[in-house]
Amino acid sequence: MKSLPLFLRVYGERTNGVWSLICLEFNLAVQAESLNEAKQKLRSMVKTYITDALSEDGPDRAFASTFLRRRAPTIFWLKYYVFSVVYWLRGNKGGCGYDHVLGSDPIPMIPAGV
Repeated sequence: MKSLPLFLRVYGERTNGVWSLICLEFNLAVQAESLNEAKQKLRSMVKTYITDALSEDGPDRAFASTFLRRRAPTIFWLKYYVFSVVYWLRGNKGGCGYDHVLGSDPIPMIPAGV
């Protein structure tokens, strides 16, 4: 059966030369000096987080229903949507500006029971 993508929203900002990215669906955050390094760290963290929560022998399996519904604080969702509007209004293709970044990365998911 074909896998279904799960899209995770990411908001990021640069302060004092350090990038901070947060996965809004799971409230996972990372910091790094470069945007690419921060993206790699966040991808790795999300992958580990989901694996630990969903695998049969995962250490967080008993708490999966809580962990997979944990959302970032409202302020980050507001920032994400405000900058989404700014991004759309400007017609930008690469980001909101030099100090803000938005993203939506697909994670392939295979339906249960397959």
